[in-house]
Amino acid sequence: MSKPSPVEDSNFEQMVLQAEKPVLVDFWATWCQPCRMIAPILDELAEEYTGKINFVKLDVDQNPKTATNYGVMSIPTLIIFKEGKPVSQLVGVRPKGELKKNLEATLG
Repeated sequence: MSKPSPVEDSNFEQMVLQAEKPVLVDFWATWCQPCRMIAPILDELAEEYTGKINFVKLDVDQNPKTATNYGVMSIPTLIIFKEGKPVSQLVGVRPKGELKKNLEATLG
């Protein structure tokens, strides 16, 4: 089963910005209840989009630099990167259908 991989400030550029495929980054924290609510949806989507889009999770408490660089003020925040640039951003828990629309738009 494919699940989002952890990413940190130290490897964000390599895993996200230099990735050949689009990457959905889940900015989250262990204490965040909405983050826990959206996690199973992201697990399902990671499975559905295996080979098309990479899914990663960045703990904002452990990696504040990257969260600050992208203006993450609330969590969960989901940012989709394509060719090293953010192309879509969603804040808060969103329905699976809305997430899929954003992913499909990214794949174009």
